[in-house]
Amino acid sequence: MRTPQVVAVMGVAGTGKTTIAPLLAARLGVPYAEGDDFHPRANIDKMSAGVPLDDADRWPWLDAVGAWADGRRGLGGVVSCSALKRSYRDRLRATAPGIVFVHLTGSRPLVEERMARRHGHFMPTALLDSQFATLQPLQADEAGVAVDVSGSPEEITERAATALAALLDPAPLISEGTP
Repeated sequence: MRTPQVVAVMGVAGTGKTTIAPLLAARLGVPYAEGDDFHPRANIDKMSAGVPLDDADRWPWLDAVGAWADGRRGLGGVVSCSALKRSYRDRLRATAPGIVFVHLTGSRPLVEERMARRHGHFMPTALLDSQFATLQPLQADEAGVAVDVSGSPEEITERAATALAALLDPAPLISEGTP
């Protein structure tokens, strides 16, 4: 990529945001921020109790994630952030213009199986249905790519880096010297 971009790795819980985002940051040579670290304690307590967050809970969190991303503008960075709704991504873009999204996608059975294997995370598998119900995939007018989460973390990271490179630095349609 020519200009370091700020990339938000998004998707429902269990798609591997916390695994893939730091790998992608290392691959791109930019800092990583864990989106969950921007949640106020009240949000973590609510999710730990199996209660989905509402928009009022999410706005301050999204603003904090957006402020980090804006502070990395022109420098590059990768942040994990579920960003499930278009309105959430719009809010991030309002705070951090130019942010690009990597949407990690996977089947519900695969995501549920991965969630069941992880330990010590505050998001219970019981909230997965609400995550999928809330999800609004990237739309054609949003800067971003969708990346399937089947395979190893290294394979997923490679697909994400390749898709981002094609999105952000596409090859010319006509090579130099061609009439």
